[in-house]
Amino acid sequence: MIHNRKLGRLEQAMETLNSQAKTWNIVTISRIKGALSKEVLRQSLDKVQCRHPRLNSHIVRSQNRLYFQTEGTAKIALRVVKKLSDEQWTEVVDEEMNEKIDSSKCLMRVVLVHFQNQKNISYLITTVHHAIADALSCIQLHSEILTNCQKVVSGEEINLVNLSPLPPIEEIIPKWTKGLKSKINNVLFLLQLGFQKIWYQPKTLDLENYVPVAQRRCHIIHRQLDPDVTQKFINLCRQENTTVHSALCAAMIFTVARKITQGNKKDIQVSCLSYLDLRRRLKPTISDEHLAVLAASMMGFHTIKTNTSFWELARNVKQKLEDGTQRGDIFKMMLVAKHLIDFCFRQPKQVAATVSVSNIGKVSIPKFYGEFELEEISFAGSHALYAGVFIIHAATFQGKMLLNFVFSQPAISQETIEVLVNELMSFIREMCDFNLNLCFTCKRYTSCITK
Repeated sequence: MIHNRKLGRLEQAMETLNSQAKTWNIVTISRIKGALSKEVLRQSLDKVQCRHPRLNSHIVRSQNRLYFQTEGTAKIALRVVKKLSDEQWTEVVDEEMNEKIDSSKCLMRVVLVHFQNQKNISYLITTVHHAIADALSCIQLHSEILTNCQKVVSGEEINLVNLSPLPPIEEIIPKWTKGLKSKINNVLFLLQLGFQKIWYQPKTLDLENYVPVAQRRCHIIHRQLDPDVTQKFINLCRQENTTVHSALCAAMIFTVARKITQGNKKDIQVSCLSYLDLRRRLKPTISDEHLAVLAASMMGFHTIKTNTSFWELARNVKQKLEDGTQRGDIFKMMLVAKHLIDFCFRQPKQVAATVSVSNIGKVSIPKFYGEFELEEISFAGSHALYAGVFIIHAATFQGKMLLNFVFSQPAISQETIEVLVNELMSFIREMCDFNLNLCFTCKRYTSCITK
């Protein structure tokens, strides 16, 4: 069927990021046990492309406007890569994050990674244009792809119900976000954000090297918390009346702030960019199976004092996110996103935030698909544009938390990011082992054991 329409404002912004900065496309990574072949995967992808209207679309420009167009869309590109060992999957992710999507042909591409030393293990890596998807829908898409693969191998017929296309997000958000009053509120909201940035003057990591946006590259570092530590972390968050997301934000902030202050006992102002799900906040709600950009960000500004404790900061992050959500900031940020993105291009030396956290929480998709077993699944956004930001993407699958740290080079070096990541992981593990409530200026984690 033909599902042509003009891109919404947010979708246009995502295409600008893709075409000019190779940024914000969503890379999803599955580790699969079972002999997954290119031929089986090809059949599955063809079915998936028919089912999802935007996967069967590409972007065209007409009279200086951008449109989704169905006719002439290419098949989802699929390539097979062979690597020596399964640790090398991150190399493929790096390649994918630094290659823009040719939106004039198709809005998704796929890599199947095989290994010489493990014949029964493969990685399924998809890259999807952020104008048509978010992390939750990409995770669900992997489950759908594996379900189809299972049916192909078993000889079962694949009968799929094609989904109806969604309108632009601007048309399905609450009514109060529309009209002249909303436009005035959006301007006031932008001014408020600008005032907060001037007032707080949040500190960020220094740019070790500056290059124009077009020359920046994005890289990934992958870490995991085993199920025992993950559960301890979740239990601590509940015990301390906060959320896992807010605790991750606090841990990221502490890690960066300590590097910035270099042990000096002084207050420091920071900013935290959180990405949150919009699907459950819409009426009616929209399920994860619908591919769409239904995630929004919120910016929080915080003052870290010398005696600020970790859990105090985590609760503060949680409270500010709840207050902002109650005010509708989550929708306002989405409506002004294009202006903020344009600002990043006009001021490429500006660092967008101190830290950035995207946590989708518990992944509720099956582990087994016939002869295929989904051992791990995680995601990352390509963020070459955001130089100087400490970025994490988190997902919890089968009790294990998977963390992908993304950074823009050469603004942050590999050595710097590895130090930060190792310090963060050590902090979380020691906090879980010793039930810590670390103060910002404490030199040893164990000096703050509270119970």
